[in-house]
Amino acid sequence: MRMQLATWPEVESYLARSRAVILPIGSTEQHGPTGLIGTDALCAEAVAWQVGERLSTLVAPTLAVGMAQHHMRFPGSMTLRPSTLLAVVRDCLLSLVRHGFARVLVINGHGGNSATLQAAFAETQMELDALAPRPELRTRLLNWWELPEVDRLSAELFGEAIGSHATPPEVALTWALHPERADPRPLEPRRAPSSPFFGADDFRRRFPDGRIGSDPSVASPETGRRILAAAVDEIAQAAERFFSAE
Repeated sequence: MRMQLATWPEVESYLARSRAVILPIGSTEQHGPTGLIGTDALCAEAVAWQVGERLSTLVAPTLAVGMAQHHMRFPGSMTLRPSTLLAVVRDCLLSLVRHGFARVLVINGHGGNSATLQAAFAETQMELDALAPRPELRTRLLNWWELPEVDRLSAELFGEAIGSHATPPEVALTWALHPERADPRPLEPRRAPSSPFFGADDFRRRFPDGRIGSDPSVASPETGRRILAAAVDEIAQAAERFFSAE
């Protein structure tokens, strides 16, 4: 059940049987010439929705804008400050706790969010520590693309073409969701360069088309469906353990 498609009495009834909820979070940022700007949010959302359906778990609305400052020299990218993202996530968690949710699984689609998400978890727990009685809250963060089986399948399907941004696994997953947007044309260079970078200007200078080390032309809607299925299988198993843990 998707929270935004539910009524408040339906959520109240759900809480009578379960205190678990899934919160997808992504980013709004460029993903090279052929990748969608909403890639990170679309991927996290799709995985979350399917995991929620499989486990009959409520899925909260996707937080679609994350920490993407280093992409801000590419039109269409949007970013929150780390402090803003932390505050947004903390407030969302506190809202969920106030209604009685006690297990929040965050499915993340953007690596740049990870440190801030962990900080938001810690700050929320500190705030709850000051309350009496102290509400229960357990959080867990899963980056969908870093799961062992997803990583193994990605290596099998794409090999050295993966790179680290605008990668074939994430691009393929969005093409599975929106096959009409699939654009597997070869890019020049075929594999983008890869190196450290320092801020948005340096990112655009080093990686002028937005890719880092990747060749998304090897992606396809079919490979995206396989990646999505693997991510859902693996996260559903982890979520079931997390939600049932004492």
